[in-house]
Amino acid sequence: MIKISMEKKIVALVLLLIVFSGKTLLFSQQSTGALNAIQTVVPFLTIAPDSRAGAMGDAGVATSPDVYSQHWNPAKFAFIDGNGGIGISYSPWLRNLVPDINIAYLAGYKRIDTRQVLSASLLYSSLGAVPFTDIFGQLERTFNPNEFSLDAGYSRLFSENFSGGIAFRFIYSNLTGGSYSGGVATKPGISFAADISGYYQKKISLFSKDGQLGLGLNFSNIGTKMSYSTSQTADFIPMNMRLGTAATINLDNFNKITVTLDLNKLLVPTPPVYSSIRPDSIIAGKDPNVSVPVAIFQSFFDAPGGFKEELHEITYSTGVEYWYNNQFAIRGGYFHENATKGNRKYFTAGAGFRLKAFTLDFSYLMPLSQNNPLAHTLRFSIAFDFNALRNASRSKA
Repeated sequence: MIKISMEKKIVALVLLLIVFSGKTLLFSQQSTGALNAIQTVVPFLTIAPDSRAGAMGDAGVATSPDVYSQHWNPAKFAFIDGNGGIGISYSPWLRNLVPDINIAYLAGYKRIDTRQVLSASLLYSSLGAVPFTDIFGQLERTFNPNEFSLDAGYSRLFSENFSGGIAFRFIYSNLTGGSYSGGVATKPGISFAADISGYYQKKISLFSKDGQLGLGLNFSNIGTKMSYSTSQTADFIPMNMRLGTAATINLDNFNKITVTLDLNKLLVPTPPVYSSIRPDSIIAGKDPNVSVPVAIFQSFFDAPGGFKEELHEITYSTGVEYWYNNQFAIRGGYFHENATKGNRKYFTAGAGFRLKAFTLDFSYLMPLSQNNPLAHTLRFSIAFDFNALRNASRSKA
């Protein structure tokens, strides 16, 4: 029983760290388009933490601001209606494989004045109980690998239509609990990163209906490399560029619909093609052992397959959101990743309910492939508005 449990845990851990973030193991790649996905550590940073965006194909950089904007675009907070709020989101992860992998997200914001907003968030990933054995297969101990990121953000309104935001992030990843690997002690990985974002919104008229156009851009997780031992070469965290747009049309006084599209590209090196005769010689692509600034710039032209492969590294998220009377929402979406870069393809759906003091959302993920560990993924989110809670308490008094 221990052996079976351990094997399932190891499979789940590998899938979470590699496959489902679109970063698979390095394979030799020819220009014909073989599998050549990008590798990073702490891929939990790329998982959609909240139910609203999770129901819209993981799109959220340009949608209307909410309490979970910290993950998608901190600049959106400057346009948020409330003076403060807090949100909690929870997702059982990879439940088709193991029963105890979870992702939780806590986010909040506080308006300083009409132009400035402070925000913070905590993203926590628990990988469940993993048995560790010695070289003879004897159980030594059980450890719960875990990772988290802690953010603090600031957003400011620069004009009637444009805002900017910045968030600073501390990232901690403890996968081994100090176990030895090859005679070398491991350690938790630590990194520091920042997000720089912008958001533009403007009222529009479309099909003789009033509406709103949103444009968003977020450079996220721009930060230091991470290593799990003193002898290990440090790896890149998932530095990312997210660009998107959203259009909302008010059909009448009670009904409105939003259509959104996000494009994502990792700003880390693409694995090159090495010579089969001289393994240290690169025959296509660029040297991946570069500094963070060079990696960001190089990521736009370093793919061994040229411009075509660079396009394959872009993931697409599209979603639709319908609101009735600003109280009930129905959402749907689709996420697409090229087969050579991870092959994540899935539909999403969800709903939301808004009352005076809180909003409740949930989402459901449906992969296109059968027997996919991501199948039946659920997310649950609840958010509280401080003003509504304060007014409710006053009315009772």
